[in-house]
Amino acid sequence: MVDPAPRRAPLVPLLLIAVIALVVSLPAATMFGPASVSFSDVVEVWRGRLAGDAVTTPVERIVWNIRAPRVVLAAIVGAGLAVAGTVVQTLVRNPLADPYLLGVSAGASVGATAVITLGVLAAAGTWALSVGAMLGAVIAATLVFGVALAQGGLTPLRLVLTGTVMAAAFSAVASYLVFRSSEPQMAQGVLFWLLGSLARASWEQVALPLMVLLASLTLLWFLRGWLDGLLSGADVATALGVPVVRLRVLLFVLQAVLVGVMVAIAGGIGFVGLIVPHMARLLVGPLHARMLPVGALFGALFLVWVDVAARVLAPPQDVPLSVVTGIVGAPVFLVLLGRRRYRFGGES
Repeated sequence: MVDPAPRRAPLVPLLLIAVIALVVSLPAATMFGPASVSFSDVVEVWRGRLAGDAVTTPVERIVWNIRAPRVVLAAIVGAGLAVAGTVVQTLVRNPLADPYLLGVSAGASVGATAVITLGVLAAAGTWALSVGAMLGAVIAATLVFGVALAQGGLTPLRLVLTGTVMAAAFSAVASYLVFRSSEPQMAQGVLFWLLGSLARASWEQVALPLMVLLASLTLLWFLRGWLDGLLSGADVATALGVPVVRLRVLLFVLQAVLVGVMVAIAGGIGFVGLIVPHMARLLVGPLHARMLPVGALFGALFLVWVDVAARVLAPPQDVPLSVVTGIVGAPVFLVLLGRRRYRFGGES
């Protein structure tokens, strides 16, 4: 007897609900923090700022200058990591893949650790940490790409093995830099960054990740048919006319840029890029035309409220975001996974 196909949620109503929830969540999330703000005050601040009014009162400064950019960046980074997770899982055809599998995040951690412990790129000022992380991510992606290509091509198995080994090497370098540091506060700062934080968010940081996210989504939307073929395997994709080698190179570069930018802004936030693509796949099926928008919206919503939890769990300090994503994400994902039959690629 053939198993019946799992029922999928209707796409348009689901997208509409997710968009409305995100629009409501962005201002609502700015209510929470060490200093609570009423919902009416939050609505008034957002209405005034969107109308072009100046920020004058302390409440307006807290809501608009401190919390609003943090909430917006949380939405962008959450969507970016979810999209990157979708790309990586398709590229290597592995349900356990996440945006950090291919070594880009580990390379970024080396760059950020060097900035914190050695003071490199001090001339960049407040951008030093992001610039250092981005440079580390670019170097790591280049090395993984070069090694995998030199040893036989960007096959899924070779990419996973090369990325895993290089990630271990980069992590060892970052650990050595922390070990060399004589200041305990530096080691604590490195650990906090490695676990993810949006505490330093500002409006100046919003433009770059937003542009990268929108450009990535646009490109992936045009490639959605090829992505569906690649998820079914190289032989099937080739038979369907997909240029497998060129597509793999493009996807590797795309995920490297996407992960590098998001990690440079927010640090190493785990679990989002692993569980959100699976959630989207469970709800709307494996076709990328459905998965990409649903995954991006769910990733944005998920990280917005994870960041709220990070602010309120241990005030006045922030809890690292990866701590919250692991605690919240694991049981939610296991519940969803147990509700229905689930297939990834051609496997059941």
